[in-house]
Amino acid sequence: MLPGAMPSHVPADSPETPMPRAALAGVTASVAVFAVAQGLSYPLFTFLMQRQGLSPGMIGLSAAMTPLGLVASAIFVPAWVRLFGARGLAVSCALAAAVLFTLVGLLQNEIAWYPIRFLIGFAINPLYILGEVWMMALAPAARRGRIMGTFNAITGAGYAAGPLTLTVVGTDGWPPLLVGIGGFVACAMLMALTTAGLRGFEDDGERPGGVWQFWTLAPALLVAVIVSAATQQSVYSLLPVFGAAYGLVETTLAALITMLSLGNIVLQIPLGFLAERFGARAMIVACALVNLICALILPFVVTTPLIWPVLLVMGGVGYGVYTMAMVELGNRFRGSALVAGNAAFALMWGVGGIIGPPGSGAMMQQVGPVGLPAVIAALSAALVSFAIYRAATRRQA
Repeated sequence: MLPGAMPSHVPADSPETPMPRAALAGVTASVAVFAVAQGLSYPLFTFLMQRQGLSPGMIGLSAAMTPLGLVASAIFVPAWVRLFGARGLAVSCALAAAVLFTLVGLLQNEIAWYPIRFLIGFAINPLYILGEVWMMALAPAARRGRIMGTFNAITGAGYAAGPLTLTVVGTDGWPPLLVGIGGFVACAMLMALTTAGLRGFEDDGERPGGVWQFWTLAPALLVAVIVSAATQQSVYSLLPVFGAAYGLVETTLAALITMLSLGNIVLQIPLGFLAERFGARAMIVACALVNLICALILPFVVTTPLIWPVLLVMGGVGYGVYTMAMVELGNRFRGSALVAGNAAFALMWGVGGIIGPPGSGAMMQQVGPVGLPAVIAALSAALVSFAIYRAATRRQA
């Protein structure tokens, strides 16, 4: 067993552990403003590249650059935390992301955007990892489900606000980029102000386990992260292409993406409560099943008013798979193992992003717009099957 790991039935802390409300609020605010900046990037790049006449496959390949950056940097994050400290690393990465968004505006070239999107993923990865680790480590075990649900709901609000800003500032020129730049700068300032005392859990003197050790210890959680990332990033990147094939206009497409993100806001807290009631593992399967059903009916409702509630639910349960996996990770690990585990999550999130948008884009080129929901349904079915298999093998062990 990894250092810092515990049997899944043993909580990382007692139910009586006091809740550090100020620290939780500070970290949540930092990640929320970061999410605003990141949330607008996927639809913004899609609109810009559509305008330049690029194919769905090329748009999907461009979208894969950011998760490829996540993959490339994930294995280094535990070592970077030990070298630079969690606070210093988070602040530096937020400022680096602001600089990269500036380069997007300076270099109006879709070829240059490929390496820039890769570097954006490389820079933002520690923000993902450290924000989530701080929340999981600070949350008392008995309330971890609702706290992580609240954290992801507020973060989801930031992601929803990102695409929504495109309906206000448009997709041309510097205004949308300035929103992103300002978001990352604000994130750096909040991280600097609120995380100074949040140390100890990320450096307990233990040697953290690697990604492959987590594959042997918690493979279902890592598969859940891959599927959540692949489905979420596919929908965010290619929903404009999917909807445009059915005659929807650009403003409607941006609103649909916002509705998808709204699901993250309104459903993560209820899902967190359900995780505390029924267990995070069971809720991973439940979320994947609902996502599968929504994907299957998506082509039939895209031009009807039913598209709004369907996307609301898809946004909630699609990201809910990741929320449930985070709750289970926080229940099972602590200390340096928690950092290493969340780095493995970030790596798998990147893998899912590499698989999802290019695969969905290629499928759409082959079979038309229904390729997007087909890929989402197939990935959700694979997760349900693997989770059931793992549950059966655990009972036999």
